[in-house]
Amino acid sequence: MTDIPVTPSSATIQAAYGKAREVQSVTTDTQSLGQSFGAMVEDAAQQAVQTVRTGDQVASAGLAGQANMQAVVEATMAMDSTVRVSVALRDKMVEAYREIIRMQI
Repeated sequence: MTDIPVTPSSATIQAAYGKAREVQSVTTDTQSLGQSFGAMVEDAAQQAVQTVRTGDQVASAGLAGQANMQAVVEATMAMDSTVRVSVALRDKMVEAYREIIRMQI
């Protein structure tokens, strides 16, 4: 099967930039509030779970014929990128943990 390149729509691009702005404003706000690293990771994990759930719901609606193809593709792409980032973050955290364990006291 041939991979068909998908060009993101302008709405997807605008949403990504909007989310980047939200992350910047949230980062500034949380620094002033003194949010802990653990709380930040927990919040990011909850957002990732919500993105995956939304993507799953839109995909199910697409299979039932209740959502258009573009919405299904956008939700699936958001879900895919969320899972990829989550796996990369997990790998980095495991690598950091292993480095800490290897340190001699």
